[in-house]
Amino acid sequence: MKNILIFYASYGGGHLNAAKSIYECILNDYEKNNIELIDCMKYVNKTVEKVSTVAYREAAKKAPWVWGRIYNDSQKGPLAHLSTRSNKIMAIKLLKLLREKQPDLIISTHPFSSQMCSYLKRKGKITAKIATIMTDFAPHDQWLVGSDFTDYFFVANDKMKDYLVTKNIAENKIFLTGIPLSHRFLQKYDRKEILAQYHLEDNKKNILFFGGGEFGLGKSRTFEILDTLIKVSSDMQIIVISGKNEKMKMKFDEIVAKNNATKYVKVLSFTNQIPQLMSISDLVITKPGGMTTTESLASGLPMIIINPIPGQEEENAEFLEKKNVGIWLRKKDDISKVLRNLLSNPNKLKEMKANALQIGHPNATKNICNILLK
Repeated sequence: MKNILIFYASYGGGHLNAAKSIYECILNDYEKNNIELIDCMKYVNKTVEKVSTVAYREAAKKAPWVWGRIYNDSQKGPLAHLSTRSNKIMAIKLLKLLREKQPDLIISTHPFSSQMCSYLKRKGKITAKIATIMTDFAPHDQWLVGSDFTDYFFVANDKMKDYLVTKNIAENKIFLTGIPLSHRFLQKYDRKEILAQYHLEDNKKNILFFGGGEFGLGKSRTFEILDTLIKVSSDMQIIVISGKNEKMKMKFDEIVAKNNATKYVKVLSFTNQIPQLMSISDLVITKPGGMTTTESLASGLPMIIINPIPGQEEENAEFLEKKNVGIWLRKKDDISKVLRNLLSNPNKLKEMKANALQIGHPNATKNICNILLK
């Protein structure tokens, strides 16, 4: 029996979703272990966690270039040093929890918790094995602080593995598993049942359009993309997800009504049926967050990438384009032309789907747990 702690931080949903997937897998498949899921930043300082989480969300939503600058500057230089230094200070608070829980294994889906734990291990305060799960498709050096005292690195692709090797991380500590995702993406669903649930026809292609939720993806641009998509894909069905953003849902409904498209465009607010909806889709249009990208690839879905947040999401977009599984719809691009060219080219979509299946890692969660616990 092992005592296992899984740490995440609330900066975007991807870190939490990855942590939850690992938690559920261990809970269900490795029953003789004690396991807890903990927000490391909320534990060490609720005020700092609240302020920094709000700052991240506001920067990503209202001034994404600011977040991009922070992301790039934290790779090295004064800001990187400040981040590392502050995590060492907060690690002292985290030590209280670690002494109480006495973990044998610490799994981290955010660089801050990896840094805090590796610092404590370097100081001889803890002896637990440390596993870092990198939840994007491009490396960032904040994940690697304290790498000498980290026992496992789990990465999404071969480019990341090669980068870690160049940083003198032993190759036997690096595992190319993909990013963990919910077991629900491995389940088989009844296509006809799902289509009937959403009043969709069985003989048409389906496009899944993510509206960006609270971040809104640059609202005017998103609305323009949806309006154009409806006009150029009248022989297809579109499922629009607005998330918890009620204002966006109202605007989406308005666009659908204006185009007389209520029959083949369905606008949904927040839903927990993303695995089911991806199972009936032929294409996804979304910003390239780490988890949405992971889920799309595991579902074999070609992607049209819209309005990535500068920083890791732009790096994700570049990765997807390079692997020929996604098309990045940039600001200067003619929306109508890009959409028409892709939607009228079934061979291109077929090729992108095959590539997505080739680089997707649907069994990432299970494989990570097997490496750590078997």
